[in-house]
Amino acid sequence: MTMLTIPKTPRTLPLQRAGEPWTRCNEAPRLTTTVPKEYVHRSSLAEVFLTGCDRIADDTYHLTGQWPRAHTFFTSADGTSHDPVQAGETVRQVGLYLCHAVYGVPLGHNVLLWSLDFDSRLDQLRIGRSPSDLDMFATCTEFAWRGNRFSGFLEVEICRDGEIAATGTARFTCVAPATYRRLRGTRGEIGATCPLDRRPPIAPAAAGRLLPFDVVLADADQPGRWLLSPDLGHPILFEHANDHHPGMVLVEAARQAACGLHRPGAFTPSAMSTEFLHYAELDTPCWIEATALSSTEVEVTGHQEGNTIFRSKVTTTP
Repeated sequence: MTMLTIPKTPRTLPLQRAGEPWTRCNEAPRLTTTVPKEYVHRSSLAEVFLTGCDRIADDTYHLTGQWPRAHTFFTSADGTSHDPVQAGETVRQVGLYLCHAVYGVPLGHNVLLWSLDFDSRLDQLRIGRSPSDLDMFATCTEFAWRGNRFSGFLEVEICRDGEIAATGTARFTCVAPATYRRLRGTRGEIGATCPLDRRPPIAPAAAGRLLPFDVVLADADQPGRWLLSPDLGHPILFEHANDHHPGMVLVEAARQAACGLHRPGAFTPSAMSTEFLHYAELDTPCWIEATALSSTEVEVTGHQEGNTIFRSKVTTTP
């Protein structure tokens, strides 16, 4: 398969005003804009964190991005810092963008996320007087087609003002719509199942959040155990229609469960390592359990219909 090379300058198209000679687009300054939202599987441009990409070497890329100062979800409860989980979402977007824009994966293909890890430096996440401009360096390992499936392993370094703010990895597979339908059966049809009603969420402070709307956990029958119960109308977590709970919802559940094991405000996750094993269905209870491994590490698992859905290790900076 021929790899597409991202141009360093915009396409050149002629421009003309009445009474003026012809000029060309590449004579105009290159201005900042987001990458196409479809490439990162977002419906809203406000949720696109990537702004550009250049190839450095074979399977190595320099990307640019920006985190807004006052994101409605990816901001700390006190409003002073970017949310560490935003680093995970940014790694996810980098992977999707490279698959579609560089390696030729059709936009209609479905992505199976097998793992997502990130490690952030909390001192580099402080919000300044302007949006946080990012330089990202992505290394793509084993990005290749195997039959009608495309898969690979991604490593990303996220830099801000010349300093590393976070690093992350992701492993994934992209499959054609027909393959996805075979994998999912009737549950893969949006609207084919009846989602569970949302239960009252736990206190936002216990989940490390500011608003009840952002809490994805409800109380269960014992300490350290919760029911996954997000608001399916949440504009970030469910930014577009899904036939299952998205991977970032499970990451958020793990983060909130780790916070829930400690008194409010006592645990601020800085790193997470998550393995996704099964789809988390919308119509069946998914139980979230957390166990403290040490004062700085919590293991979180999700269980549904007798299956382990995901495992996550959540770490805080001492």
